[in-house]
Amino acid sequence: MDFLVVDWLGTPVWFWLVFLGLVVALTAFDLGVLHKEDKEMGVGESLKLSAFYIGIALLFGIWIWLEKGADSGMKYFTGFFIEKALSIDNVFVISLIFTFFAIPRKYQYRALLWGIVAVITLRGIMIAAGAALVEEFYWLLYIFAAFLIGTGIKMLFAGSHEIDVAKNPVVRWISTHMRVTKELHGEKFFVTVPDDKTGALVRATTPLFLALVIINVADLVFAIDSVPAIFAITTDMFIVFTSNIMAILGLRALYFALAAMVHRFEYLKYALALVLVFIGSKIYVSDFVMDGAKFPPVLSLGVTFALIVGGIGYSLWKTRDAATLPKS
Repeated sequence: MDFLVVDWLGTPVWFWLVFLGLVVALTAFDLGVLHKEDKEMGVGESLKLSAFYIGIALLFGIWIWLEKGADSGMKYFTGFFIEKALSIDNVFVISLIFTFFAIPRKYQYRALLWGIVAVITLRGIMIAAGAALVEEFYWLLYIFAAFLIGTGIKMLFAGSHEIDVAKNPVVRWISTHMRVTKELHGEKFFVTVPDDKTGALVRATTPLFLALVIINVADLVFAIDSVPAIFAITTDMFIVFTSNIMAILGLRALYFALAAMVHRFEYLKYALALVLVFIGSKIYVSDFVMDGAKFPPVLSLGVTFALIVGGIGYSLWKTRDAATLPKS
């Protein structure tokens, strides 16, 4: 059993196994126990499930704090809060995608689950590639930092714009290169149907599969912000990966809690913009103002948490008369 204490990517193997076991257990419990049958999830159930996932993520962060030290713990929480806040934008885009493809709510949860599995895989690949590049070329952190600052400034001054799913190049490519049914076939992504011209049985994709693909494409776009952000906080692969994935795991439940009230977070983007500018700026402050000294993790966590909570609170206050929460 000596291999359990061998370092892998800077962290003992048993840490990775604990995390992997937790992710597998949560996913199996979610799909195999909570949602064995497709059904519509109400807001009340969604809020409870969201609280459960957030609670697990916070407990995991406390475990990291105790096992790896306060420095690692604070970096984990900083990364987790940033990714969780950024995922609210994901909720808006996912809602548009499901609406465009007319996906009933009772099928949305299972589609999101398989989408999250794909997202975890893609994020893992992106994080691994980013870590390898940063280890070999440290100066890439300065590019990441500049990108975060530029993105944050753009978010502060750019107006809102509607997303046209129909014009998405992936949707158009699949529609022209694959058979796509006009109607849903329950929870199925692929079905066998008669060809319109010959009558022969052929394999075709369903609108649910298209929605799944576009959700993953959208996450890749969002990852362009979130992956550089976490690398600007730490290059510890265990912290980078676990903080990202623990935030993503609860996205399914968060979606059903917030999809109907995402307009209530209209001003959160300005807080997120300031977070990105702050996270990017601290790389330069640490290396050029503090002569390479480590930026205080407690300050980084405190500023990040205050901006996000402030943005959520201000948004809810400004839009308090905009709409009421739908009943579960």
